[in-house]
Parts: sequence; structure tokens; C-alpha cells
Amino acid sequence: MPMPALPLAALAALLVGALVAALCGRRTRRAGTLAAGATGFAALLGLPPALGVLLGGPELAWSAAWSVPWGSLTLRLDPLSAFFFAFVLLLAVPFAVYGRGYMEHGAPSGWRSLSWSFYLLLVFCMALLVLAADGLLFLVAWEGMSVASLLLVLQDHEKEEVRRDGLAYAVATHLGAAALLALFALWGSRSASLRFADLAAAELSPGAYWAVFLLALAGFGSKAGLVPFHVWLPRAHPSAPSHVSALMSGVMIKMGIYGLLRMLLLAGAPRASSGAILLAAGGLSCVGGVVLAVAQHDLKRLLAYHSVENVGIIVLGVGGAVLASASGSAEAAALLGAGALLHVLNHGLFKGLLFCCGGAAAQAAGTREINALGGLMRRMPLTGAGFLVGAMAICALPPFNGLASELLLYVGLLRGSAGGGSWPPVALFFAIPVLALSGGLALLCFAKVFGVAFLGEPRSEGARAAREAGAWMTAPTLLLALACGAVGLLSPLLLPLAARAAGVATAPAAPLLKGLSLGAALLWGLALAVAGALALMLRGRPRSVRPTWGCGYSAPSPRMQYTGGSFAAPLLDLLAKLLRPERRLRRPEGLFPRSASFHSHLDDPLDRWLYGPLFSGAARLALALRALQQGRLQAYVAYILAALVAVLLWGVFA
Repeated sequence: MPMPALPLAALAALLVGALVAALCGRRTRRAGTLAAGATGFAALLGLPPALGVLLGGPELAWSAAWSVPWGSLTLRLDPLSAFFFAFVLLLAVPFAVYGRGYMEHGAPSGWRSLSWSFYLLLVFCMALLVLAADGLLFLVAWEGMSVASLLLVLQDHEKEEVRRDGLAYAVATHLGAAALLALFALWGSRSASLRFADLAAAELSPGAYWAVFLLALAGFGSKAGLVPFHVWLPRAHPSAPSHVSALMSGVMIKMGIYGLLRMLLLAGAPRASSGAILLAAGGLSCVGGVVLAVAQHDLKRLLAYHSVENVGIIVLGVGGAVLASASGSAEAAALLGAGALLHVLNHGLFKGLLFCCGGAAAQAAGTREINALGGLMRRMPLTGAGFLVGAMAICALPPFNGLASELLLYVGLLRGSAGGGSWPPVALFFAIPVLALSGGLALLCFAKVFGVAFLGEPRSEGARAAREAGAWMTAPTLLLALACGAVGLLSPLLLPLAARAAGVATAPAAPLLKGLSLGAALLWGLALAVAGALALMLRGRPRSVRPTWGCGYSAPSPRMQYTGGSFAAPLLDLLAKLLRPERRLRRPEGLFPRSASFHSHLDDPLDRWLYGPLFSGAARLALALRALQQGRLQAYVAYILAALVAVLLWGVFA
């Protein structure tokens, strides 16, 4: 069916908004208001047709001539692309509104206004990416998304640390793009064109299939932040402004999930071995990500590692669905596929909420260091309540949305593991404790973050002076918090949309989520009843403030509170030989010691042992090859002649 004008108009609204925002000069507030309005208008235009397709309407398509070789302007809105199209447009709006308030802090500048143009370009490229039905158009949108996000990461480019993190992201994203370029070149050589319909019709030999699969895993996994391609993510996300971090972590990395799902669908019948690889990669990411998160002291870096964990949960569900489908367990495949897609939405909501609340707290206190915060719940009650909701949701605690998707994954793994004595059910069975371990460690991590950063007494002057953010920042966080509760309550209504996007039946999962929804409704009712009863009991009663028990100390101080390192110490001690955390201890000396200190730090083991030496070697090689850059025209002509001779010899003797 031809595509109606609404999705194209949504793309046009984003593109026009980006062009106009670029002309705002130093008027940062005007550019931010324009960006919030453009994303909202694009969402109003794009959501109705996307929801129509997800609710069972006909698929939409549009095509136009393009003079680029091997390329075509072919767009398609099928259930999978409709799910991600709605997802991109829906979440871009609250993040833009939040950013409007966040960017008010700091001197107006042309670069800050231009960053709103990059924000809209990033949303435009992601929306175009999920609509693209041609390999070359897909790559163009992919590269546009990468460049726009890189420029947003480099907003504070005057800081050396930001430039270094931006370089790491640029290297990682272009290595991933190179893998995707090789993927489409290989696959396109076996089909009539790069259109997805022709790629799906092409027959792939076993060797070609594995080459395509591994290239897709590397290319899309690097964008999604899968271990071992994740090292850029905890660097780039903290360096970006908080609304950009929320968009990148909540939405952009899901483009890697979309690309992986699209390639799996185009490749035809599922294969158990590829599902096992995805299951293992997802399990490694969800456990590795949360272990590294527990050890972090930087609030945004900690949240970035939790994105690695949750992408691992999603890929574990995708791999489990492929494995269950290949082994003939349709019910388990349906549960796992629907759970993975529902977790895409849930992670976008609660991770965006956490980045927004964490960014507001860090901006108000002037630091992202968790051990320098404290006491923020009293000073920033709305931000603290929003962070608590996000923490409960990411830990899959009732009655919030994280529980709905993770429960589907648990039940799907249990159903799939009951399929007999062959190896696929055994692999699905062993994925259950992996998922449970990541959930337990996530609970430990967020007990640490919320307890240290929001409870207790302020640990620094910045935390003591912190005040609640303005309406531009608090309104989107409250909306996201309400959405986390609403999705947990209304998950049976969203299940058919996620299941249709995943291409699975909803029947096996419907009774489960109906029971979960009923439980969530009872919990919400009980919570409201208890809150109402307490309000009636305490109304009119005098309140008094007393100091807490000092545990025998005559002058307790904030320095005596638990720190983030205290929470992480038992886990790091257990894994010390593997992780090798850096610790610096200066013990108290003498009968009346004046001072003592302890500092711990954990670098990413893969960054330390793999990527660090690899990039250092590449830098040394580049320095050695600088001698070839003579700066003389004669030398460059000689290089060209040598290359031509080599090509001619290869053509003769090959």
C-alpha cells in the first residue's frame, strides 16, 4: 500500500527544524524551544500511521528514483519499523523539552544553538534509518546518525577529556560502519540490488550466511554497546549533555538492536547456532555491564554501564527467541521475542528518566561524583522521586515496567528449557541464572546510588546548595516516571504491539501479562490507600525535628556515612583477580592521626588489556608511516605510479 504523507511529513518537520535551528545563532533558548516544538510536531504526524500498522493495518511503502548507483529511495513501514519509528518519535519529545531547560545553564553561544540542529538531525536520521528499505539508504542514515551524535558528544569540546572520549566514539562508530559496509557489499553481490526485498530473496551459502551474521553482530553490536564492542559507550555518554545522553542511551543504541533484528528477518529461517551466539553475547553483556557499573563513582558513567547491561538483556531475549524457534519451541520463542521488544521500550523510558534525574542532580550540585553528593532527596524531592522510580523500574521491581518485560523473558527461558535433552533447551536453562544474577547486582548498584546520592546528609558544599530544577526539566521527568508506572499497569495492551513487531503470536504471553497487570493494579491501589491513610492520620499533628542516633559518637559528620566504595567493596574483593581494581590507601598513623584516605578506581578490563594496547600500536604505526608524507608532489606521483603498477600486475597474474 502506498505510504501516506504523514510519515514523510514527520521526516520533513525534523529536517526543516534542524535547518531553522542552525540559523538561531547565539539565541540558545529560541533554538531549544524550536527543537522541542519540531519533535512534538513530528511525533503528532508520525505516530498515527505507525500505530495503525502495529494494530494490524496494512504495511505502507514509498519509493522514488535516486541517481546514486546501487541505491534507491525506498521506504517501508512494516510492524518492526513501525514499532521503532514510534519509539524514536515518542521519546525524542520529553528529552528535547528537558534539554530546553538543561541548556539554559551556561553562557549562550552559537555552538550551543547549533547543537539543537544536530539533535534534530540525529532524530531525523534515526527515523529515516528504521523506515529505509534499501541497503545504501540505510547506510547513509546510519552514518548521518553517527556523525550527528558525535557532534553532540563534542559539545563541550574545549575540555581535553571530552575530545578524548569523542575520539574513542568516532573510532568505534566508524569501525562498526566499515563492518556494515562489508556486510551489504557481500550480501548485495548475491542479489539483484541492495533493496531489502532483493536481499531477502538472495540465497546465501553457509559460509556467506556466517560472514553476514558475524559482520552484522560486529557492526550493529558496536552501536548497541554489546560486549566486547562497548568500550566507547561509558566514555561518550557521560561527556554529552544529559538530554543527549538520555537520547543516545535510551534510543540511539536501540538502532543497533533494530539493525540486528532486521538482518535476522532478511536472512530467512532461524539457525540454532546463531541464536546460541546471541544468547552468549547477551549474557556476557548483561553480567559484565552491571559488574562494571557497581564499581563506578561517576553517576553518568554508572548509568552508561547499565545501558550495556540492558542491551545484553534484550540481545539475550533475541538470541533465546532464535534458539527456541530453531528448536521448534514456538511458545518460548513468542514469549522471548515479545519480551525483548517490550524491554526495548521499557529501557528507553526508565533509562531516559534516570539520565534526566541524574543530570539534574549533577547540574544542581556541580559534580557527577556520587561520593560528593548526598541529601538531595530533601533538596530536590521531585528529582529524587523520579530517580527512585527509574531505579525500581531498571531493577524490575513491581509495579513498574521493567518487571513486565523481564518476567516474559524468565518465563520464555523456562518454557524453552523444558523442551527435552538436546543442547538448545540446556542453553536456555543456563541463561536463567545469568539473568537473575544481573538483576540482583542491579539492585545492589541502585541501592548504592540512591542511598549515597539522595539520602543521608550532603557530602559537599555543592550538594548542600542544590535546589530543585525548573519546570522545563522536572515536567518531562515526571512524565517519564508516570509512563514507567503506566506501562507496568497496562502491559497487556502493549503486548500485542511488541509481539506484532517481533513477528510472534501473543497468545502464550497474554494470560501471563494479564495476571501481572492485575497484580500491578492491586499494588498501586494498596500504595494509594496506604498513602491516603497516612495523610489522614498525620493531618494536623505537630511535627518536630530531632537528630538521628549518633551510634555513640559525640559529633557525627557526613564523612562517617557509607560511600559508594563501601557498597562495591565485597563484590570487587570477590572479583579482584579478574578485574584488578586500582586502590590507594593511606593508613592512619600514630596515636592521634590527623588524616587517612582511601581511593579505588576500576578501568574497563577490555579497555586496559585489548583496546588500549591495540590503539597504542596503531598510533605507533601511524607515527612510523609519517615518513611517507614528504610534502613533495614528486613523491606522491611516485606512490600513484607504484599503486597503478601493482594493480596491473595483480590483473595480469590473478
